[in-house]
Amino acid sequence: MPELLAWRTAVHPERVAVQVHGVDEVTFAAWSAGAGAVAGALRRHGVRPGDRVGLVFGQRDWTGYAVAYCGVLRAGGVAVPLSDRLAPAQLGYALDHCRAAAVLHGGDEAPPGTPAGLPAWPAARLAAEGGEPFDHPVRPGDLAQILYTSGTTGRPKGVGASHANLVVGAPRHPRRLPLAHSERFLHAFPIGTNAGQTMLLNALTARPTALTLPAFTPARFARLITTAGTVFVVPSIAIELLDSGALAGRDLSGVHLIGSTAAPLAPAVAARLAAAFPQATIVNYYTSTEAAPAQTTMIFDPTRREAVGRPVGGQLMIADADGRELPTGQTGDVWLRSPHPRSYYGDETANRATFRDGWVRMGDVGRLDADGYLHLTDRHQDVIKSGAFKVSTLEVEAALHEHPQVAEAAVVGVPHPVLGSAVAAAVVARPGTPAAEPTLPALRAFLTGRLADHQLPARLLVLDRLPRNEGGKVLKRQLTDQFDA
Repeated sequence: MPELLAWRTAVHPERVAVQVHGVDEVTFAAWSAGAGAVAGALRRHGVRPGDRVGLVFGQRDWTGYAVAYCGVLRAGGVAVPLSDRLAPAQLGYALDHCRAAAVLHGGDEAPPGTPAGLPAWPAARLAAEGGEPFDHPVRPGDLAQILYTSGTTGRPKGVGASHANLVVGAPRHPRRLPLAHSERFLHAFPIGTNAGQTMLLNALTARPTALTLPAFTPARFARLITTAGTVFVVPSIAIELLDSGALAGRDLSGVHLIGSTAAPLAPAVAARLAAAFPQATIVNYYTSTEAAPAQTTMIFDPTRREAVGRPVGGQLMIADADGRELPTGQTGDVWLRSPHPRSYYGDETANRATFRDGWVRMGDVGRLDADGYLHLTDRHQDVIKSGAFKVSTLEVEAALHEHPQVAEAAVVGVPHPVLGSAVAAAVVARPGTPAAEPTLPALRAFLTGRLADHQLPARLLVLDRLPRNEGGKVLKRQLTDQFDA
């Protein structure tokens, strides 16, 4: 990773690499100089190669975060990106779990939740200390970062990635930089998420400037879209943009690519994006913190509405419960494989359950069609067993998103005295619709013909918003609790 920043600095020293709109920006030359200064200061403060260093930053601190991240790697350390929006207990757990030697942060005081006695330094102060820059030679297989999963199914796990894993597919020639059709790529992903780390790597490897904003609102994001040729979103951001009216009257012809990641993009939402951005290619990316950089990509195709793509940068397999590959068309566990695989930090039990000979069990159920496209059935833990049937929550959610009054939808199983589980839907009403809010009879009538009887929701909650984590994924356990209440 340090070599990648050095190469990009040599090629484009004065090009702006990362820009936080209205707050700050950093060129490749300044990024490299700041990272060297941070590395030198860490060395003087006793941080040694292999030490884990927590990086606690907020949305407006992307430039400082980029400098601190590469500074830790240049010192031979292991970067542990963490959002400043974590609860103190969550932050403390992550720092304890990885046995962090220090914390770098974007504020003036140690972040709440920092364990007592753990050194915590403002990154800007370290970068300004002066002194000789420092570079510790690293090897491709050395651990570079630990990224904590979203924790939607339990305690977050630390996913370790080597330098080799992070630079897979990095360009080696300045004329082959990705996203060359754009001057800027826009995103609003939080630090500490896999999507956010992908944007940091894009800043190092892609031609355009990485553009973000200190706080997401649909209106601010829509204004910046007109200056960006490439836009990355999660489905919840896409829905907010489409429903807010913030795109109305704006010239969107300069947008060439809309990329969606972190959660499945409902076909109805993909179709609305395609209509709103007629000049753009709409792409859905399917991966996980554990599997990256292996992924599938799917260019929106109305004839393959349910597909999530074919593999890029790795291999894809559907397997039975014992890990044996299944024939095309059969449903089973989804596995992805990439060179230089990741692993859980300090958790061999979880490693044995998820990683096997470079393959990663995604935790999803799906199948491959005759052309090699992946079709997801559901998350393993989300499949609803109702009577003699297994119900895919993804299929029900996709149908709900077609309803004109539904902005967002999430489906869970709730206890039923006879069937075992019943289908329950939580929806957010689309603003500006004629009726006050959707009703259960109206939704069931709409879904009849789209879904089988056993897939129709038996219960309904209409919410102001769905509970989501930092990465934009719906926290379905919280929804289940709301139905129980």
